[in-house]
Amino acid sequence: MSTELRELTKLFLKLGFIAFGGPAAHIAMMQDEVVVKRKWMSEQHFLDLIGATNLIPGPNSTELAIHIGYDRAGWRGLLVAGLCFILPAVFITGCFAWLYKTYGQLPQLQPCLYGIKPAIIAIILAAVFPLAKKSLKSVWLGVIGAVALALAIVGVSEIYVMFGAGFVALAVAYIRNKNRSVPVHSFSLLSLVQATGTVLQAVSNTKLFLIFLKIGAILYGSGYVLFAFLDTELVATGLLTRQQLIDAIAVGQFTPGPVFSSVTFVGYQLNGWTGAAVATIGIFLPSFVFVAFLKPIVKYMRNSALMAAFLDAVNVASVAVIVAVCVEMGRDTITDWRTIVIVILSIAITFGFRKVNSALIVIGGALLGYLLTLI
Repeated sequence: MSTELRELTKLFLKLGFIAFGGPAAHIAMMQDEVVVKRKWMSEQHFLDLIGATNLIPGPNSTELAIHIGYDRAGWRGLLVAGLCFILPAVFITGCFAWLYKTYGQLPQLQPCLYGIKPAIIAIILAAVFPLAKKSLKSVWLGVIGAVALALAIVGVSEIYVMFGAGFVALAVAYIRNKNRSVPVHSFSLLSLVQATGTVLQAVSNTKLFLIFLKIGAILYGSGYVLFAFLDTELVATGLLTRQQLIDAIAVGQFTPGPVFSSVTFVGYQLNGWTGAAVATIGIFLPSFVFVAFLKPIVKYMRNSALMAAFLDAVNVASVAVIVAVCVEMGRDTITDWRTIVIVILSIAITFGFRKVNSALIVIGGALLGYLLTLI
């Protein structure tokens, strides 16, 4: 193994085991390790890679790890960095999935799960707030966000909401720009759609794999949008209970690494270790493919006026979908004074102390749920 691959393995295995706190925290850790400590690249180049990850679906921090590996050691670096960042979280989540399926329904664990659920709502709201501030760049995007929220709350599919918002913004941007001398690289969006289609056509005809592959290939925005897709694909179809989904969110927050590792937990509940493996491969495979496809055309995609308008609208719609998920979860979980106390305290802590790790919120919710049920 080359020196570069050994360095990538050491760095991303470490991050895979200690990177709590969600994508923003992961990216901050990578910046400190790659730019400040190791000086593998300049600050500007690192920012360029962050920008590139925002152009494609999938988990941003995982795709940034894959980009760094690709930039450092080519195709082998792409695989090594991505897998070393993902696998620790998958392993830990798999252990929790086994424990949950074996012991999770025992009465003595229910008080902890009872307290975790409202705490998760606070964590998601804390993640949505900065996303909303960043994505609402104009009154026009605010209108798109409000319509998207209304559609999501009444049950319109998240895929239609987000891509509908994107294509509406795309049409408006095209009309605005067609009489201007603004370069519009429309092939960028076409290339992305074609890449998605290529991935979907190359897979086997396994239902579970296709569900997670589809989600991984089209999911824009925060990793929390994942849970809206899972709600539609699995809970609404009766394959998974909403309680299991909420517990999967809790495990995803409690463990380090990508939030997307929650699908390992979901896959295990559906079909044991085989289901966990299939779900995990399906959800992460598009990220590797997209980064590989994106590398040669990053500059053109980032300069595309149409793509910029499309992504702005998709990001706003993603925030709306997350809020809609919180509304639905609130209906299911905030049912008495105990859960009200837990959610209020969790919101106060997450918003009042922004540096508190989300894993601590989950642990605190579990402990408080257990204590309050003794009253």
